Amino acid sequence: MATSSVAHKLDDVPPPAPRPELVGGGPPVRPNMPLLNNARLGVIMMLGAELMFFAGLIGAFLVFRLSAQVWPPPFQPRLPLGVTGVNTVILLFSALTVHWAVGAARVGQTAVLVRQLGFTAALGALFLAIQGYEWARMIHFGLTTSSSVYGGLFYTLIGAHGVHVIGGLIWLAVVYWQARRGRFSKKDFVGVQTTRMYWTFVVALWPVLYGLVYLY
Repeated sequence: MATSSVAHKLDDVPPPAPRPELVGGGPPVRPNMPLLNNARLGVIMMLGAELMFFAGLIGAFLVFRLSAQVWPPPFQPRLPLGVTGVNTVILLFSALTVHWAVGAARVGQTAVLVRQLGFTAALGALFLAIQGYEWARMIHFGLTTSSSVYGGLFYTLIGAHGVHVIGGLIWLAVVYWQARRGRFSKKDFVGVQTTRMYWTFVVALWPVLYGLVYLY
């Protein structure tokens, strides 16, 4: 009897009134959106590591450069300033084309996006081809990694940048292929943005290396 009486009393208890904030009566809740998506954050972290890598190489170059009484060493071929200067302009212009590619992706102009990505890759390949030709000439004239510290530092520092240009060209080729297949839209073009981030880093790094290695 006692159990039945308690159950009867519990049935008579009215349900709690709904809270306004839980049924839409309160202020709207703003979704917690991240400032950067995972892809762009990952590229930023990678570029930070690359920046430290090149900072170490540049530091080693400056140690030997400032401690040398004569630089470049005697009987070593001089670096091609004029051709490399023109090549620098070519690479700098590729930063504009990849920027225009992002602008085309933002407004959904797929044809322009594909064209600008192609221009960027072509300019990068031209830069690399001219560098390779100049390297072949300097090796022929006697500047090698074993000829002097000067040659070793040159090929290590400039060669590391060349490897990154090759990596950027592969990246551009993949994104170019995806763009031709209609992978990107006005709402989803993160792949193009991350490509611009990496390529801009490669382009911005080159004038620093050119100034230090070729002109300083």
